[in-house]
Amino acid sequence: MVGIDEVARLAGVSTATVSRALSGNGHVSPGTRLKVSQAALDLGYVVSSNASSLASGRTKNVGAVVPYLNRWFFSSVIEGAERALLRHGYDLTLYNLSGGGDERRSVFEHFLLRKRVDAVIAISLELTEDEVSRLLALGKPIVGVGGPLAGVRTLTIDDVAVARLATEHLLALGHTRIAHVGGHKEFDLDFHIPTNRRIGYEQALTGAGVPLRPELYQPADFTIGGGYQAAKQLLGAPRDRPTAIFAASDEMAIGTILAARDLGLSVPHDVSVVGIDDHELAEFFGLTTVAQFPTGQGEKAVELLMGVLQPEEAQPEPVNTALPFELVVRSSTSRPDPSS
Repeated sequence: MVGIDEVARLAGVSTATVSRALSGNGHVSPGTRLKVSQAALDLGYVVSSNASSLASGRTKNVGAVVPYLNRWFFSSVIEGAERALLRHGYDLTLYNLSGGGDERRSVFEHFLLRKRVDAVIAISLELTEDEVSRLLALGKPIVGVGGPLAGVRTLTIDDVAVARLATEHLLALGHTRIAHVGGHKEFDLDFHIPTNRRIGYEQALTGAGVPLRPELYQPADFTIGGGYQAAKQLLGAPRDRPTAIFAASDEMAIGTILAARDLGLSVPHDVSVVGIDDHELAEFFGLTTVAQFPTGQGEKAVELLMGVLQPEEAQPEPVNTALPFELVVRSSTSRPDPSS
């Protein structure tokens, strides 16, 4: 069995340099790292994860905690995080909290506090002060994705600004009867995403001098089916049917498009539709949306963690980092029909 000494001899470096180069712990120049990696590959040398963990106190494993796994947005963030972790030689352990409060307590009071992960990525979860302090007390760095967390490096999307941009796009086209498909109260827990997106919608209307009309709001559950049912209520109104709908997610916007078609309405001739996310199906449906790049969010979260776990590779960033978003105009929006 090939040992670290043989790799060091072939690469012309010390065994300590080989250890740093292959573990990712400690500074090694890019040229030396490449030389060591090639020597290990030529000799068929594989680092023992158990030995590396004992020597460094690291598991080379990061825990990611999500509220749902069966939603496109969360799985996309996880995909980006896993891709970045693999580049750095780390594994990913996923904790899905869709089971509710008891499951969350079990994860934060037992699993994450054991020596199973080096760090934690919390995705769209508003961690409590106790959850944060327990993890930090054990030296487990945390990065939050989705909103600000006190004392934690976070990546935050401005949901008010995102919703305002989507609504202002419709206003700029000339729409004034703009409805909103938002989120039910049970989805307004962590970082209050449904509320903030409704606030952005209302700010855009108020700023344009358009009166707020409660009958132009329908809550749903951030799914295609939920958006379909909510949009049928809005578009089935016998009088003052909206000429445009802003949905708080692309899945609900896609449901809105399907509801409009089932009611015999043309998108965008009879009703314009805009969403948020840039879902993988958005282009197929010609959906205008505000992209928030979830895969990039996962990758960025890992880069922030590496700045703590491998401080020689990057400097820790400010406590709260704003995430980018961008309006993507497709065929689901246009100027309103003058006859409507």
